[in-house]
Amino acid sequence: MPVPHKLAFVVATKDRPEELRRLWQSLTVQTRRPDEVVIVDASARPVPPADPREARPRLRHIPTPVASATRQRNMGLDAVDPDMSLVGFLDDDAVLEAGAVEEMLRFWAQAGPDVAGSAFNMANHPPLDFPLLKRTRLVAALGLYSGDGGRVTASGFQTMIGPVDATVWTDWLPSGASVWRREVFAASRFDEWFDGYSYLEDLDFSYRVGRRAKLAVVAPARYLHLPAAGGRGEGYAFGVREVLNRTYFVAKHDGLSLGKCRAALTLRLLMSLAAAIRERKASQAARAFGNAVGLVRSVL
Repeated sequence: MPVPHKLAFVVATKDRPEELRRLWQSLTVQTRRPDEVVIVDASARPVPPADPREARPRLRHIPTPVASATRQRNMGLDAVDPDMSLVGFLDDDAVLEAGAVEEMLRFWAQAGPDVAGSAFNMANHPPLDFPLLKRTRLVAALGLYSGDGGRVTASGFQTMIGPVDATVWTDWLPSGASVWRREVFAASRFDEWFDGYSYLEDLDFSYRVGRRAKLAVVAPARYLHLPAAGGRGEGYAFGVREVLNRTYFVAKHDGLSLGKCRAALTLRLLMSLAAAIRERKASQAARAFGNAVGLVRSVL
């Protein structure tokens, strides 16, 4: 008879005490609690959401001066108890439905050795931006985007996944609410080149793993993403980051095209300009300018 899995979650956080307490509360009321939670806290005043001496599930709270999602997750991996066979990641602004962990472990109890990772099903996934454009045959034929969820196209752009009505297999997984077989981390860690907010670090990590194993989104394991203020940022700085991080990702992986990537990023620039006109938001115009600067820097 197979030995039941033990599950630990790693949470990277910074200056979000209310969101962290809300996430912790959702973990304490699970019909099947995780076995361990490791919080790597880069807050100015790091405070655990509960007393680690009394917390259930078991809680490890690790303060760090380094505010980088990739670095914090890698630190958390090093701190996870060796008995854990599954390791998951949760963003601090996620909230799991009460039966989510139980449903996820039910999936893993039946998963074959060719399955490496899975994601929880985001029940409140935001609508796709510019859906008519992204789903045109021309855009798909050029490899810039795809109408199929969970794909990574030749341009290095990933398509959105959820919510899903049935469990699906994908090319990539978002890291904000995901679970991985422990052995995966012997060969793959998060690339700490993606620093700070670490935009696209989950695409890079999951795509690497997914090229040699199977990835799934588990439909009945549901959660809500309730984005906190700040997040990835906006405007010029994000416009530059989304270009440089995307081209870095594409350059790392054989089979992806920098030419198609830059074409898709040019389309992204035009979409930001259109959004600036439509919404009358200066931040979208600044994002488009950041895209332009990023495209120039990406070829220097």
